[in-house]
Amino acid sequence: MSTKLFVSSSPHVFAKQNTHNIMLDVIIALLPACGVGIYFFGAKAALIIALTTFSAVACEWIILKAFNRPGSIKDLSAAVTGLLLGMNLSVGVPWWVAVLGSVFAIAIVKQAFGGLGHNFVNPALAGRAFLVACWPVAMTTWIQPGTVDVVTSATPLAIVKAGEPIANSMLMNMAIGNTSGCIGEASAIALLAGGLYLIAKKIIRWRIPATYIITVFALSFLLGDFNLTSSFAHVLGGGLIIGAFYMATDYTTSPVTPRGQLIMGIGCGIMTVLIRQYSNSAEGVSFSILLMNVCVPLIDRFTRPKVFGEVKRNA
Repeated sequence: MSTKLFVSSSPHVFAKQNTHNIMLDVIIALLPACGVGIYFFGAKAALIIALTTFSAVACEWIILKAFNRPGSIKDLSAAVTGLLLGMNLSVGVPWWVAVLGSVFAIAIVKQAFGGLGHNFVNPALAGRAFLVACWPVAMTTWIQPGTVDVVTSATPLAIVKAGEPIANSMLMNMAIGNTSGCIGEASAIALLAGGLYLIAKKIIRWRIPATYIITVFALSFLLGDFNLTSSFAHVLGGGLIIGAFYMATDYTTSPVTPRGQLIMGIGCGIMTVLIRQYSNSAEGVSFSILLMNVCVPLIDRFTRPKVFGEVKRNA
């Protein structure tokens, strides 16, 4: 009898998507915003993104080889981490700061906890938080697009925090990316287009990005003296869109249940606005997502669906 019966454990049905394809789609989604950032900030922006991406991939390759760990740089997860970190840096940071951020993200945040799928916070955001804690001046040195020799510390959100009015022209510049800030977070239109691409490809779900953005808009409107213009500025600036679509939706560090994803988005939105309104920082996206990453196991525990036929335990 030539036909053999193979017995294996579940799952028995496999999806066509794999890690490589998912990460490739994320890279494709980020390319428009990456291109806009390079267009406005020049060759140094391309250099920083190249450095963070290459450093992340090289660091992961060295660790996998040195410790004989399973995995491969061909899954593109390290490249995505480096790309996201580079897009979350100012064009004014020294090159060695960008490299150290990638090494920390891969070596400490990802590989030290077991590699892909075992990290409990987003590596790119943790790398950025590490750099902000160690080199705050370098990380908050902003360059005005088109004038790479002029340093400015007045990002649109800093203007909002100072209580100054926001002109409609500034909102338009924030939408297209012609404003001071991080390389890849400036162009809201390009980031939104990439995020919708990921939703259409079913790489991410709409729940976290939608609830995150809506919560920030509504809460900033209520706490900001019902100023509609500043509420739009809160949505378009400070890395909210790149955080909502590309970082808060990370498979490893986000809830798996639908209700949990809604809680994740709302929680990120609340903490982002509270940090922006009541702290010395005008940003807040990075730390709000990192804080919610830590809460993900608890969220999944209390939002998991009931098993059919499960008997409720007596208190």
